[in-house]
Amino acid sequence: QVQLVESGGGLVQTGGSLRLSCAVSGITFHNYAMGWFRQVPGKEREIIGNINYSGGSTWYAESVKGRFAVFRDNAKNTVYLQMNSLKPEDTAVYYCAADWTIRQPGRRTSEYEYWGQGIQVTVAS
Repeated sequence: QVQLVESGGGLVQTGGSLRLSCAVSGITFHNYAMGWFRQVPGKEREIIGNINYSGGSTWYAESVKGRFAVFRDNAKNTVYLQMNSLKPEDTAVYYCAADWTIRQPGRRTSEYEYWGQGIQVTVAS
């Protein structure tokens, strides 16, 4: 059974930091690229960053570039999203997802095979 379990969300003040974790089981983690997405009510789920299978390559959406960082620990089957300088517009449900590829990770939700349940991040103004 494949499981992706996010943790570390919650309420934070503007300018603060949070680190989300996504613990993965049931798949060969180092064969998968990982992505982080977020969604607010009434809007489509959007990608904010991804990381390739080895951790050697990352990509970020313009809205978070320079503030967020994705990294992974293949020994722990875990991917992380470090969020700094948080803004109220970062408030969303955040999801991690797994994409079975050794090529450049996808940026569309359809390219990811497995998803976490999502975790709420709220940034208070």
